[in-house]
Amino acid sequence: MEIEQAKKRAEELRPLLQYYTQKYFDDQQVISDYEYDMLMRELKQIEKQYPELITKDSPTQKVGSSIKKGFEKVTHEVPLQSLQDVFSFEEVQEFDEKMKKAAQEYKRPLNYVVETKIDGLSSAIEYRNGKYYKGATRGDGIIGEDVTKNISTIKNVPKELKEPISITVRGEVFIGKTDFEKLNEDRLMEEQEQFANARNAAAGSLRQLDSKITASRPLDIYIFNVQKSENIKFETHYESLQYLEKIGFNVNPVKILCNNIEEIIQAIKKIGEMRDKLDFGIDGAVIKVNDLELREKVGTTFKTPKWAVAYKYPPEKKETLLKDIVCQVGRTGAITPMAILEPVYVAGSKISKTTLHNEDYIKEKGILIGDTVIIQKAGDVIPEVVGVNKEKRNGTEKIFEMPHICPVCGAEAIREEGESIVRCIGIECPAKLYRSIIHFASKDAMDIDGLGEAIIGELIERNLITNIADIYSLTLEDIATLKKNGKKFAQNLINAIEESKTRDLYRLINSLGIRHVGVKLAKTLTKYYKNINKLIKASYEELRLIDDVGEITAHNIYDFFRQNQTVDLINKLKKAGVNMNTLEEEITDSRFIGKTFVLTGTLEHYSRDEASKIIEKFGGKTSSSVSKRTNYVLAGEEAGSKLKKAQELGVTIISEEEFIKMCK
Repeated sequence: MEIEQAKKRAEELRPLLQYYTQKYFDDQQVISDYEYDMLMRELKQIEKQYPELITKDSPTQKVGSSIKKGFEKVTHEVPLQSLQDVFSFEEVQEFDEKMKKAAQEYKRPLNYVVETKIDGLSSAIEYRNGKYYKGATRGDGIIGEDVTKNISTIKNVPKELKEPISITVRGEVFIGKTDFEKLNEDRLMEEQEQFANARNAAAGSLRQLDSKITASRPLDIYIFNVQKSENIKFETHYESLQYLEKIGFNVNPVKILCNNIEEIIQAIKKIGEMRDKLDFGIDGAVIKVNDLELREKVGTTFKTPKWAVAYKYPPEKKETLLKDIVCQVGRTGAITPMAILEPVYVAGSKISKTTLHNEDYIKEKGILIGDTVIIQKAGDVIPEVVGVNKEKRNGTEKIFEMPHICPVCGAEAIREEGESIVRCIGIECPAKLYRSIIHFASKDAMDIDGLGEAIIGELIERNLITNIADIYSLTLEDIATLKKNGKKFAQNLINAIEESKTRDLYRLINSLGIRHVGVKLAKTLTKYYKNINKLIKASYEELRLIDDVGEITAHNIYDFFRQNQTVDLINKLKKAGVNMNTLEEEITDSRFIGKTFVLTGTLEHYSRDEASKIIEKFGGKTSSSVSKRTNYVLAGEEAGSKLKKAQELGVTIISEEEFIKMCK
């Protein structure tokens, strides 16, 4: 490649890699690791051939990510460097030859430790006198983010070591494959966006400004290095790992001692074969010089140690026949196209079906039923159709179209503007039953105490409930059979079900699970429609005139009440004696009319729910986010990002004492 051509290509690659890198560290992966590695490798080769083309801002000269706004900065006493990637056994052999020469020159023993390269977020953890002191992300390798509270929530981070030493260790924070699948299932049930992969989920979870969110995520950690130790010296890396295990750390479980290049290659192959059996994601195998004095002699570059390399496994791709595309209905009503495949082994797993995500994905990839498709395991966990071999088409292939009718219950299936997902809107759809009943019984809906997820699951499994209204037909005997000595529990639940019949209309509206209709909007609707019959008869044009009801939401409400399933359910609930009218008294004191409040932090005299009710009693509204239209931000103890946003926008901030005075 001539220098002018190389310069032009380098100028194309740098902004592209900077964009992908930033997205990666914002926990939004937009290309595969392999594609990224190949682009980075191309840029490195250009800069190696023409060193004069290297720029200060080149991605090849940087380590890690920028600091996320809101975190304190931490300067690492010992830099957290990245590793030089290699992609062939020839490159591993070249590394070994260099280390052999160094070992001879410095008269040091040479052997290696080969470890799994865990796919997570690298972090440093400091202990003082055996007690947990500080945790930080890698950041750019020199300066990281202070995530002390967040790391302390990870179950395998010891609060106190078995020996009172002062030590800083480096580890990889990750989410295991099984935990990741469950996390995504739970997010699907809550209609939250799915995490693309376990690495992004782990990184995003650790880098939360609210440590309670971090604590709610299934984070784990493996320690793989001693960064600094004041009390003890080690001769080898392997010895240091054994010591870390001894004093209570969760150390990388895959660490293989190797004496020569043959054993290294054998270890790399072994890890490659076992990667599918591991319950944590890996993106390579790390080869490290074991002798710590030799490491010192060999040294490091600005970005990487010279005494270690990371072997990256190529992604395995296989071709197979896409026999059919069928649609599955999830618990939220989301209809997902699934590829039914001629079974094929990919990265050690037998794949016979996989998700095709949505109709846009199918069109983008140009997938037809009957195509020969290319399968790859994304992030070593999820099988994915990444392409089509169009040369193998024979003319029998068929175009797939998403259904407009739910394949499970026959209700209308719609795709909202701006969304990629098609959803069933039938409230009695069996596929949605579990999720619908959980929502119906929840605290902000019909508030049926005792009717939790496990009980609902059992009731459905035993066919004691087949739709929402069946809740009101349950008998003492039905419920008592669910638990040993369950008569007292059964009576309490029967009482709670009976009590739920008297709930206010806004709770019933919220319990129906209409898209984009939550508690606040349900309360707004009851100000215009005092009973369910009036809301059912409301026209689209009427609904559009209501505050906070946009075009899409108006369509959702109107369409929902024109479904036969909705009419059927409302009639069953009426027959069961469920209240269909508003119980709220008219506002007699309108001091907060037209005012919007945002609540943040912990209040001393009220719960947030109690404060919200007071605001609504006086005609005001509450919102979950701060904007220019917010009138007041009520800030309690440990107020977070909402308080900062209010200060930036110049919104009036009031204390709890000021709020109490306003309410007198």
